[in-house]
Amino acid sequence: MSPDHRALYDAFRSGDRRFDGVFYVGVTSTGIYCRPICTARTPRAANCRFFPSAAGAEQAGFRPCLRCRPELAPGSAPVDRGELIAQRLADRIGEFGIESGGGLERVAAELDLSTRQLRRIVRRELGVSPIELVLTRRLLLAKQLLTETSLSVSEIAYASGFASLRRFNDAFRGRYGLPPTQLRRAASAPAAGGSSPELLTLRLDYRPPYDWTGILGFLRARALRGVESVTAEAYRRTVSLGGHTGWIQVRHAPAKSALLVDLATSLTPVLPALLGRLRNLFDLGARPDLIADTLGADQLLAGAIAKNPGLRVPGAFDGFELALRAILGQQVTVKAAAVLAGRLAEAFGTPVETPHAELSRAAPTPERIAVAKSEEIAALGIIRTRARCMIVLATEVAAGRLRLEPGARPDDVMPRLLALPGIGPWTAHYIAMRALRWPDAFPKEDVAVRKRLGGVSAGVAEARSQAWRPWRSYATLHLWQSLPDAVSSGTPAGGR
Repeated sequence: MSPDHRALYDAFRSGDRRFDGVFYVGVTSTGIYCRPICTARTPRAANCRFFPSAAGAEQAGFRPCLRCRPELAPGSAPVDRGELIAQRLADRIGEFGIESGGGLERVAAELDLSTRQLRRIVRRELGVSPIELVLTRRLLLAKQLLTETSLSVSEIAYASGFASLRRFNDAFRGRYGLPPTQLRRAASAPAAGGSSPELLTLRLDYRPPYDWTGILGFLRARALRGVESVTAEAYRRTVSLGGHTGWIQVRHAPAKSALLVDLATSLTPVLPALLGRLRNLFDLGARPDLIADTLGADQLLAGAIAKNPGLRVPGAFDGFELALRAILGQQVTVKAAAVLAGRLAEAFGTPVETPHAELSRAAPTPERIAVAKSEEIAALGIIRTRARCMIVLATEVAAGRLRLEPGARPDDVMPRLLALPGIGPWTAHYIAMRALRWPDAFPKEDVAVRKRLGGVSAGVAEARSQAWRPWRSYATLHLWQSLPDAVSSGTPAGGR
């Protein structure tokens, strides 16, 4: 047995949730592949094969375990270039079709690659082709819907991205060796709460520990009035995605190490993209063990890490929405920025009907802000220079010249942001941290960060942060939370 095989087998045998989603185990004696947290009897080491992805295990001929359900495994937080490219393609699967080649060409163009280079990178990182990755993602989502909801098989086929029921049935039978209806009969009662004609409930797993209270507190202070609502137990928001509108609610299920997502069935046609956005918003792919190992080695952060090893960096449901909020947060308190953002949503957002009185509008779109007059925005109490900045930003995003989404390259996006009038380094890093999901962003100009480091200059703060790479975004959140006045203290001189 090789050292790598032994280490992976020991991790599998331990059942430690920190390894969940890091690798998958194919058991040659059964033809089934599992998550490393599976509660089934542990097979002999000689019968185990290890894969970095579910797609790799399925390509090798293994079927997903019905007990541990590989489709629920959290993803890995991407750090290096190859992983980012592969993850970018995986994230985009839910937003457009790949089979025709158009989607693949679009992702390749966004990354300044040829489609041949993209295929080669995905093959190297995940062990499968882009088409195989698409098929695995769609089948795993379909399997989750069959198990957790009462949607019809036809509805599930389209919700998981298949163009027809026949293609879905053929793919499902070919990959798993049984028809979808047989899997549904074999499954127990819906595990995540079932569904109704108006509501679905699905489960999204994470690697514990998870600071649910902390992430809700962060989002509550910055909630966009009319669009978002945060209570002590749940996060709610309106959704307008791909021409479909509705609302979602996210709750915590700590006993399952998961979040439960309640969503209006009107959003079923955009389910893959919606779930991807929620995984990014709640940072469900984080590796708290690796982050704590790196940051905990620094004496300044060791106490914060020990106190809160489950800290997450909140992402963004929509990158443009987050960027507007970041511009409004320059040199004002968090509370003041939230008030201005609420006025902006009321004036430029689209009305949405929901069963929750506090959720009444969809967030303003780039297209709407791009055609607004600076005088209209300034009339809301927003400084005219920031109004112009938001219009220029919206114009760039609407035209496709600026992509504020996970997987976009920070070294491409941040210079474009800095070239816009009214956006400085702090704002660019904050957008990279949350909208791009870049784990190594570091707003060295932040007053609260420099205060926590002993009142040092931005240059000294930058040098001090090198030991925290590649997790400086998480270090920044720890520094913010370690100050009692973090919410009301400054960006370069104001709020976050």
